[in-house]
Amino acid sequence: MKKVVIALVLVALMAAPAFAGKVYTYSEGSKIGTVTFDHTAHAEYAGGCNNAACHGDAAPAAIEVTKELAHGAMCVTCHKADGGPKGCKDCHVK
Repeated sequence: MKKVVIALVLVALMAAPAFAGKVYTYSEGSKIGTVTFDHTAHAEYAGGCNNAACHGDAAPAAIEVTKELAHGAMCVTCHKADGGPKGCKDCHVK
């Protein structure tokens, strides 16, 4: 069992760079436009991706962002605290 856990941790660590440079777009359910999320830009602004703010204690992986997450604990909270865009159309683009 210990070997399985170690193997899973190693796979997660090796997979991290694959997720780190991606650009994601979120448009499902939005009437005001698509949101483009550049992971590299956000990680650089935050001083590197330590995963704690966005990923919590989970291994690095793509996050399924919902409207509730984006408008609450994940995106808007950091944008307000760190001077990021706050207006709807700052992030949503038609």
